[in-house]
Amino acid sequence: MKFVDEATIEVIAGKGGNGSASFRREKFIPKGGPDGGDGGRGGSIIAIADRNINTLVDYRYARLHRARNGENGRGSDQYGAGAADITLRVPVGTVVYDADTDEQLFDLNHHGEKAMLAAGGEGGRGNIHFKSSTNRAPRQFTYGKEGEQRRLRFELKVLADVGLLGLPNAGKSTLISKVSNAKPKIADYPFTTLHPNLGVVRTSESRSFVIADIPGLIEGASEGAGLGHLFLRHLSRTRVLLHLVDLSSPDPSIDPVEAAVEGARAITEELRKYDEALYEKPRWLVLNKLDMVEDPTETQKRFCEALGWKGPVFAISALTGNGTQELIWALQDWLDVEKEKENVESDKAEGVYQAEDPRFDDSRGPLNNAD
Repeated sequence: MKFVDEATIEVIAGKGGNGSASFRREKFIPKGGPDGGDGGRGGSIIAIADRNINTLVDYRYARLHRARNGENGRGSDQYGAGAADITLRVPVGTVVYDADTDEQLFDLNHHGEKAMLAAGGEGGRGNIHFKSSTNRAPRQFTYGKEGEQRRLRFELKVLADVGLLGLPNAGKSTLISKVSNAKPKIADYPFTTLHPNLGVVRTSESRSFVIADIPGLIEGASEGAGLGHLFLRHLSRTRVLLHLVDLSSPDPSIDPVEAAVEGARAITEELRKYDEALYEKPRWLVLNKLDMVEDPTETQKRFCEALGWKGPVFAISALTGNGTQELIWALQDWLDVEKEKENVESDKAEGVYQAEDPRFDDSRGPLNNAD
């Protein structure tokens, strides 16, 4: 479950400086001996994950990154200066591959995590290191080593903030196409969704979140039935789950509320069987297709009472868009606070403290679901 952004770059670390073969030459000090210093180390190229960066777009234009060479050693025991390292800041979730072999090298999943993309060459040794009792005037020195050079591919896996789950044909694909830039296949038969669909929901120029639609879950999915089990593990990476429930029924002989309650309980049980932590994840109830219900308010009330639901609930029509704006704004506000809390916790772990923010009060918004 990922939204992929890619960039291919070339990194060239700096060459180490050469060592020096020099002898001390001062008045009244004959045969001063060797005094050639070592060469400086070449600059390395390092990647660091930065939560303040969202895309790899900068690396689509800046494709070549070359570090400086180390300085050569000099006489009078002078060592060459090492070159400065180059730091490439990438979004959290960036995976680094060797572009030639396709081998995965690094997976930067945490803010501040670093990876050595290309190590600078070691500096050469000066002749002061070759002096011995039998070699009083060494002329040996070594050259600096070449820095590493690589072609790399950055791949950003933007994990979904919001995961959609529900029975087949609950309207997940319709909802994600209505509120985001995703264009999933939509039809009126089960298992239309064969692969996860991700879309970016943009609520303003600077605020957005990623929403994911997975194949519909059926009873037994946690044991491998149907298609949804292939993607249950990805739901654990989301921050909140939207449980879509279809309250319409094409068969007048079937009570739509009873059928919907039975389906919702089946989904809840699959989550519990697969992973208790996934079951405990914040989950919002989204009652869909209310445009096809005669009395939406009464139907919603009956469903929540029959299910025993105490958590957040939204009534929408994904087809017409009714109620979807209220849903995405509520999600955006909730996610903003959750992300800020995570950033503060990360800062505290790194020894950076901020003033208390009243927005971090857990009583401010939706909590976990109830059975």
